[in-house]
Amino acid sequence: MKIAISSTGNTLDAPLDPRFGRCAYLILIDSQTGEFTALPNAAASQSGGAGVQSATKVVEQGAQVVISGSFGPKATQTLEAGGVQIHTSTAATVRLAVEQWQQSS
Repeated sequence: MKIAISSTGNTLDAPLDPRFGRCAYLILIDSQTGEFTALPNAAASQSGGAGVQSATKVVEQGAQVVISGSFGPKATQTLEAGGVQIHTSTAATVRLAVEQWQQSS
């Protein structure tokens, strides 16, 4: 399963970014292999619509789950329309957020 996580950096040990739409990176992880890709979030610097743009990118990348500290209403709507499960987390790092999600699933 492909998981997308909002991050402040480009590694699994980077802090989880509590802001979905304006996160610095979207980390895409294959939950079975542990392989990941860090995608810079171009929407982070947009004056408006960052949540929808970030959500669209997650859907386009084929993620089935997204984890972040919080989601705006428009991002939530876009993610739900794309069939992506939304999970909030207060984990310190991307790695911990994924581990907590795996334990709760």
